[in-house]
Amino acid sequence: MQSNSQTVSNEAENMKAGVSISEPVEANLTDSEKYSKRQIQKAKDIFELQSKAFNRQPYPQEDLRKQQLIALKKALLKHKDKLAKAISADFGCRSVDESLLADIMPTVMNIDHCIKHLRHWMKPEKRSISLLFQPAKARLMYQPLGVVGIMAPWNYPVYLSLGPLAAAIAAGNRAMIKPSEYCPYSNRILNEIIQDAFSKDEVSMIEGDAEVANHFTQLPFDHLLFTGSTPVGKKVMAAAARNLTPVTLELGGKSPALIAPDVKMNFAVERMLYGKCLNAGQTCVAPDYVLCPEENIQELVSELKSAFNQLYPQIDNGDYSSIINDAQYQRLQEWLDDAKQKGAEIISMAEAGNTHPRSMPLQIVLNANSSMTLMQQEIFGPILPIIGYRDISQAINIIQSQPRPLALYLFTFDQKTEQQVLYSTHAGGVCVNDTVSHVAQDDLPFGGVGPSGMGSYHAREGFLTFSKAKAIFKRGRINSAKNAFPPYGKLIHKLIYRWFLS
Repeated sequence: MQSNSQTVSNEAENMKAGVSISEPVEANLTDSEKYSKRQIQKAKDIFELQSKAFNRQPYPQEDLRKQQLIALKKALLKHKDKLAKAISADFGCRSVDESLLADIMPTVMNIDHCIKHLRHWMKPEKRSISLLFQPAKARLMYQPLGVVGIMAPWNYPVYLSLGPLAAAIAAGNRAMIKPSEYCPYSNRILNEIIQDAFSKDEVSMIEGDAEVANHFTQLPFDHLLFTGSTPVGKKVMAAAARNLTPVTLELGGKSPALIAPDVKMNFAVERMLYGKCLNAGQTCVAPDYVLCPEENIQELVSELKSAFNQLYPQIDNGDYSSIINDAQYQRLQEWLDDAKQKGAEIISMAEAGNTHPRSMPLQIVLNANSSMTLMQQEIFGPILPIIGYRDISQAINIIQSQPRPLALYLFTFDQKTEQQVLYSTHAGGVCVNDTVSHVAQDDLPFGGVGPSGMGSYHAREGFLTFSKAKAIFKRGRINSAKNAFPPYGKLIHKLIYRWFLS
């Protein structure tokens, strides 16, 4: 049985996408060091080119910004089908529908949101003036920062590169994008999109491996946005600090899903499972572990298995994503082996497929404990530990004992429980009775807290992230402040002190 969302997994179909697997990718040539040096030099040259261009046009007007956003949208829509197939080629198997729904469509919606609200965002904001400084006016002017660096990961190569780009353009900036080297086919199509929509001095892509990424972080950007793991995020921040470059870090962590006692297991599973299985769990906001009432654990496992087989009746039909590469697949297998050796029970929700490479159905982990690697680090794959709890207070204590996560998912209809969890925990974002959907809300900011990140983008907050709120104070012909000038001791000084210091 073949799904309508059958992914591309052979050379002939990839040729239709304009991405031949047999075609050599320059980044993988034997002389990779020369390639890296060329990319490093290209990054320096493009940065200088964009810096000069920005200085010539330090405040692009609304019409130009909208033209750029529209051009980006048109180029993305033009290449969307080829791009979805290229993403599948990079993964070995990823549903075209999944790429359209979770990667490309949210990017288009984000661009539309920026276009719709840009005029309001750009409008100077009036601020009040103290009586002491009247008559005068005060306002904030949102000024572009300059050249923005965007470092995107491999798991959502479109949304996590072009999403921040839309915000940077809306704010009036130039941008350089460094995508993951794990997505050579997607990168090729993304590069076509960028070249269709922009000149090099507006937006450019820099490709290459970790060495190129390291040099990229050392450029004196006016702002640097990084999406990836917490350990790498620390290195990015350290490199940016040498230039006092402000950073936005979108990281991850162990995002909990808390099922309250008042919720039925089938309801929680229906709302939770898709968010965990999307992209085979290779999502920064995927539920990382489940907190479940102790007496309902077996029921939860049964419901998960039933629901998983309804979503993916055949693991090889193309709807379920592969793990991105051999290294990530091996890591996940080692973590499962480590958990099993330390007393965990591993329950697979289906048999692994043979058609697509690196296929790993959802793996449920029971009897997990803190000594296991998968309970110490973000899983980032189709593995789901279930932790039992006796009451909500204990569940909250478990969440509080972990580093602050990027997301928290709560399943309850009880208002008291909802308020207790919301006011007792910290997370970058929260969904109540749902998972991952908060990221796709165009009018909500997205960002982590503590180890899961700093800063945010999406919505107006994205515009603000890539803007400088420049404070402007303006006086007219009358200067009442001169009454407070020296020599001191005058009556006016006594009146000022009496009025403002009492």
